[in-house]
Amino acid sequence: MNEVVLIGRLTRDPELRYATNSQTAICTFTLAVDRPQGRDRQANGPTADFIRITVFGRQAENCSRFLSKGREAAVQGRIQTGSYQDKDGRTVYTTDVIANRVEFIGGRGQGQSDNAGYARGGNEGGYRQPAPADNYSHSPQSGGIPEGFEVIDEDDVPF
Repeated sequence: MNEVVLIGRLTRDPELRYATNSQTAICTFTLAVDRPQGRDRQANGPTADFIRITVFGRQAENCSRFLSKGREAAVQGRIQTGSYQDKDGRTVYTTDVIANRVEFIGGRGQGQSDNAGYARGGNEGGYRQPAPADNYSHSPQSGGIPEGFEVIDEDDVPF
């Protein structure tokens, strides 16, 4: 079984690119994940691991749009190893997490500015609502429902 779950903060803004032949969105970012501070911790040793995350498809586009340096995220995925030859001919080994689920958690990171396109809602849970500057509305009449979501009748909601 190859399964990993991580929670950490982005060390820099995500990078988005598209595969040339399939036009699949690919987003990469690095997550700083705190190490447990148990009895075995070495004095002055590293207190975090920096793990490269790769996300594909629509989720990659969302990560690029809504995540930024300092923002906290939870990632679920699998570990993938690889290697390549650097410019000096040496073999460099890589370890990445290929994410199949990314959740944006926590409040704004210290590095995120107030003009990032999202405003803090009235709750304290870290959830965000679109700022008025966003060019879409969430009302069904305006057709501004994000792709992948559907309108359901409130009578169909089980709670």
